[in-house]
Amino acid sequence: MSVCFSNSHFKPVQPLKILIGCETSGIVRRAFQQLGHDVWSCDLLPADDGSNRHIVCDIRQLLNEGWDLLAVMHPPCTRLCNSGVRWLKEPPTNAPNEATPMERGVWKSLSREQKLLIMWRLLDEGAALFSDCWNAPIERVAVENPVMHRYAKERIRNYYKAAQTVQPWHFGDPTFKATSFYLRGLPPLVATNRLVPPKAGTDEHKRWSVVHRASPGADRWKIRSQTSPGIADAMAIQWGGYALEVAA
Repeated sequence: MSVCFSNSHFKPVQPLKILIGCETSGIVRRAFQQLGHDVWSCDLLPADDGSNRHIVCDIRQLLNEGWDLLAVMHPPCTRLCNSGVRWLKEPPTNAPNEATPMERGVWKSLSREQKLLIMWRLLDEGAALFSDCWNAPIERVAVENPVMHRYAKERIRNYYKAAQTVQPWHFGDPTFKATSFYLRGLPPLVATNRLVPPKAGTDEHKRWSVVHRASPGADRWKIRSQTSPGIADAMAIQWGGYALEVAA
């Protein structure tokens, strides 16, 4: 079965009902909306663009609403990814953002063992969210997440390794940001406009590394989590086109 993604202006005869979870930027939502789909985003925070197609809630409240396609873009992943596994052995000096306000307030006074209990609980919570999305009663599911450590994998129901890892520069955006997709019922994305990355140490390489070089601050997480427009367009065209084709 072929997948058509060359025409970025097609309008579906029967629009798909699509949920874009854990997204506040609206980048992926707008990419699908431009192709005529009935698409909604949701997050615990409001949409940056003020769209009336954004629902403020826990994504799990919406998983049984009869969606044709679910794309979960930025689920809380700090506790699941390889870079966070060290905190399960030795807790961080500062309280993690996912801790409760009470836990953050008393973090400095907690014992090492008490802090570790919180870190393992946060791992369980992150794995439960990923599991609920991955096993949602939806035929086509894509979940973005970094490569996981073994403790996370053990906690994910029906875990299966990421189908692919892509970079924004594979899709015409001059940026470095490895993005892994766990896919169920969807094909891997095909690069649409692969650029030639600059050499390390050059000024251009630094510009491409803006995500990794983002300064610490309140908005750092937002800068680091945004989906590149090129990848968003590829999702809408390729995954949307594939879903329409198999549903025809």
